[in-house]
Amino acid sequence: MVDVAVIGAAGYAGIEAVRLVLGHPRLRLVLATSAADAGKPLAGVYPALSGSTDLAFSAPDVRAVAASASVAILAVPHTAALAMVPVLLAAGVTVIDLSADFRLKDASVYEAWYGAPHTASDLLGQAVFGLPELERGLLPGASLVACPGCYPTATILAAFPALESGVAIGTRIFVDGKSGVSGAGRSMSAGTHYVTANEAVMPYKVGTHRHTPEMEQALCAAAGRDLSVMFAPHLVPMTRGLLSTVYLDVEDNFTTAEAVELYRGRFHKEPFVHVHDAGTMPSTAEVRGTNRASIGVSVDERSNTLVVACAIDNLGKGAAGQAVQCLNAVLGYPETEGFERPGPVV
Repeated sequence: MVDVAVIGAAGYAGIEAVRLVLGHPRLRLVLATSAADAGKPLAGVYPALSGSTDLAFSAPDVRAVAASASVAILAVPHTAALAMVPVLLAAGVTVIDLSADFRLKDASVYEAWYGAPHTASDLLGQAVFGLPELERGLLPGASLVACPGCYPTATILAAFPALESGVAIGTRIFVDGKSGVSGAGRSMSAGTHYVTANEAVMPYKVGTHRHTPEMEQALCAAAGRDLSVMFAPHLVPMTRGLLSTVYLDVEDNFTTAEAVELYRGRFHKEPFVHVHDAGTMPSTAEVRGTNRASIGVSVDERSNTLVVACAIDNLGKGAAGQAVQCLNAVLGYPETEGFERPGPVV
């Protein structure tokens, strides 16, 4: 068994990671940290875990983590991982990081978008971007994995087959993203208050969302040329789920049937990616509670626009599920290990 600690375990992504580790046949949860909930039983804060674990949350002490676990999953806000990761790596702990701190390869880009100095830039070259469908070959044996955000995960999966194949042309990509309220985290804010979010769809941080450079970094690499991403995220009144709809220019006479063939050819060996038949688009309901990504494609031949929609669970494939999938790959386990049960059907 591999001993795993989850740092920031009381947040929504963190507790989802806890749930997945508890259900994994080859992982053992030895530590779950939370500054606010230290001393409280996990099942006391999240009653759904009753009968699954007797652990209590502990204070976030990175040296205690290094002493007790061989793997640490970090579900912490940006900048928090910068001090933790060097200590953990020096102690020989494998780090699966869900924060933004090691996703961007250029420290100056991170500093521009996050407004904070990057104090561990020497580790950026070591970090593997944790999207297995894109970087699988770099994951086995990796010591630091930087899992992408939920919006970038869905957007990159939606766009990169068209870009890497050369089907998508032009230099601008338009992304319409919609996320459930859990994507904003556990802390309450005016924008996520029930009265504000219920029965409302609201765009926010249009053109300024911090996930934008992650998308550009991956999609420019896939295309082999400079691209700009115009990203408009929206908050929608559901607990979990994310849909990213991407608009790409294509040449004349490219058809929906050809798009389906292209995407199925690229993803046919991917255990967590499903491509719908022509004429069918995905719903967030079909991936809720899972690590799956569901993709639908359509070509508007009048405007030569390829429209690709990708649905994921923002806490699953967009966060904790992706972390466990990456950890499986790092350890040499089948990526599907621990995900054998289907998700909820209603």
